[in-house]
Amino acid sequence: MNKIPYHTPLDADALRALGIPEPWNFGVADCTRFGELDPLGHVNNAAYLGWFENFRLQYMKAYGFSFTGENALIMVLRQVQVDYLREIKLDEDYIVTGRASKLRTSSFQMDYAVWAGGALRTTSHAIVVLVKEDGSKRPIPDEIRALLKERDGAEDA
Repeated sequence: MNKIPYHTPLDADALRALGIPEPWNFGVADCTRFGELDPLGHVNNAAYLGWFENFRLQYMKAYGFSFTGENALIMVLRQVQVDYLREIKLDEDYIVTGRASKLRTSSFQMDYAVWAGGALRTTSHAIVVLVKEDGSKRPIPDEIRALLKERDGAEDA
């Protein structure tokens, strides 16, 4: 993966060329760093949460979500689950892929997968809730709901 730029969105065509299958249509590449390792020499479980957060910000920007101004979307994580399938070690290139899969009134499920060395290493999902400034739930705007259905194949739950 040495010719793939880090921290740059990868579209469906780029992911297919790298052997990453559907339904993954958006990804971001990076390389593991020493500070992400645990004493056993593989990526610490907490590092994955940072990877998913960085991915989610890239994803939201690419999908046109606004974080400032009158139409800003405030999102909070309600739940995260991670399944560690195979370790990742120092200096390995990896790609985080993600997509919205299930839509509710004011929340949606983000699914993630981490790929390294041509293999699926980790899967995850998170429940993301949209809230107003006062902390009350905010319905997903119709245009965002339509976009997530179109681009990611998200379905109403």
